[in-house]
Amino acid sequence: MSIQVTNLTHIYEPGLPTESVALADVSFSIEDGQMVGIIGHTGSGKSTLLQHLNGLLKPTSGRIFIGDIDITSPEVSMVEIRKRIGLVFQYPEYQLFEETVAKDVAFGPKNLGLDEEEIQRRVESAIKLVGLSYEQVAEKSPFELSGGQKRRVAIAGVIAMEPEVLILDEPTAGLDPKAHKDVLKMIEEVHRATGNITILVSHNMADIAYLSDQVIVIDSGKLVTMGTPRQVFSQREKLEAVGLSAPPITQLTEELRSRGIVVSETILSVDTAAEEIAAWLKKNLEDKT
Repeated sequence: MSIQVTNLTHIYEPGLPTESVALADVSFSIEDGQMVGIIGHTGSGKSTLLQHLNGLLKPTSGRIFIGDIDITSPEVSMVEIRKRIGLVFQYPEYQLFEETVAKDVAFGPKNLGLDEEEIQRRVESAIKLVGLSYEQVAEKSPFELSGGQKRRVAIAGVIAMEPEVLILDEPTAGLDPKAHKDVLKMIEEVHRATGNITILVSHNMADIAYLSDQVIVIDSGKLVTMGTPRQVFSQREKLEAVGLSAPPITQLTEELRSRGIVVSETILSVDTAAEEIAAWLKKNLEDKT
């Protein structure tokens, strides 16, 4: 399955003095199994784009195909769209409301009209997939959990719908460093386990560089560039022109190279940088002895 977005345009309040173009002729494709990062400053059009991908908004013009289904068609059932596309909003834990974790995660599958046995299977699977113990948390109130655990439960509720596309809007926002790292690892594991398309929106360039197969850059409702993390983050001037920057690790490796420490220009993770710096130091020490 793939996603094909063609000439997507959305105009808020068309014909009025307050008319604004939120998306302008945006086109891109996402292949089956890809993890795609979307970046852009506040107000760039990212949220509007996400709401189109989930069918919450209909475009002024343009089309979106999820597999072979045109979700912009008025004939398409919203229920069918929700089955195929899961959207996790920012701070999803604020939407927790049931008295137990299990009931909260079961809410979506129940609305699909599934039988109790299938609902139970999905609830257990989703809770385990986000790195929690079903036996330990199922009967707990979600409000007894830590912030990071609440975030995981909220994401499990969407995963339990078993969507073919999972969209995560700022999934690590507001978390402490440990919870941030844990949720990031969980996203990676969920993506690996499901093999589905995952779309990640974040202001954290390091997260996007680490997780993404492809990166989409949006500015003022237009697609600025798209490519692999290495391709996109090598375009420093283009990113800076739209108020973005390369990940800190990219800036660090550039500074190291300027000081004569030979490391690759394509480093996108701290671990890789540490390995290359250690290798360079070892070689230079050996050369001196």
